[in-house]
Amino acid sequence: MANLSHPSEFILLGYSALGEMQLALYGPFLVLYLLAFMGNIIIIAVVLASTQLHTPMYFFLGNFALLEILVTMTVVPKMLSDLHASTKTISFAGCMVQFYFYFSFGSTTFLILADMALDRFMAICHPLRYGILMRWVVCTHLAGAAWAAPFLAMVPTVLSRMQLSYCHGNIVNHFFCDNAPLLQLACSNTSLLEFWDFMMSLAFVLSSFLITLVSYGYIITTVLQIPSASGRQKAFSTCGSHLTLVFIGYSSTIFVYVQPGKAHSIELNKFVVLFTSILTPVFNPFIFTLRNETVKTIIRGQVQRLKHLKNST
Repeated sequence: MANLSHPSEFILLGYSALGEMQLALYGPFLVLYLLAFMGNIIIIAVVLASTQLHTPMYFFLGNFALLEILVTMTVVPKMLSDLHASTKTISFAGCMVQFYFYFSFGSTTFLILADMALDRFMAICHPLRYGILMRWVVCTHLAGAAWAAPFLAMVPTVLSRMQLSYCHGNIVNHFFCDNAPLLQLACSNTSLLEFWDFMMSLAFVLSSFLITLVSYGYIITTVLQIPSASGRQKAFSTCGSHLTLVFIGYSSTIFVYVQPGKAHSIELNKFVVLFTSILTPVFNPFIFTLRNETVKTIIRGQVQRLKHLKNST
């Protein structure tokens, strides 16, 4: 393998270190994957079906739920199939495609979180001008930029990986084609690529995090000036779900990716990425439904309507 510069396929180690015990992971992971898929589909369906939720806040929430589904679909089905496979392989082209979509969808997720923070800032700090500042053309432009920018920026990133010489073998110590394990296989000088990766992290993760922090700084200052306790509680309640997503998403991603490309503990990163790929997409629909009275009321109404239709037939 020493002379292998462009392998036709990669071998994904995944959880091979667990031996036969990895088969026991299939059932729980499959259940979590289905819960994540169905939960976010329900969020999207409720937002589309209810005219009461045709607002900027829920428009961005629908985008976020769609991204959760797409990020999960990019890595989890392959991981599940590999739990039963004796040889866990992925073609070179398939690896690059997975890499491209995983990081594109992931970067878009953080930009949408920043859009959600801006929406709450406008709603709470500028309520009288909210309808003008966050009109639909503005919302669609914000969401469109959040989708387009990462997909364009990831093109040179993927092309650079395709040009690397992978002369240290083709065994990827991960359950998908993550950045650090790929760089560890390269015998080319990757310092420039690592700098580019860090700049990408600054552009999409840290910048959106900064926008969120600044927005909530203004939000907290404005809310604390509200004279009534009930008014302050109502204002904060509209931000609680979003802040929970911000904490979970940014803390895990900054830990894994906002550092030099090879300076990773792969085994620890596998656990963190598993958490963000399966567990957080499961939690997010519950976070929004359990903490949001409007969504809970609409879901209960839809369930009652379905029961009524079923009984009438």
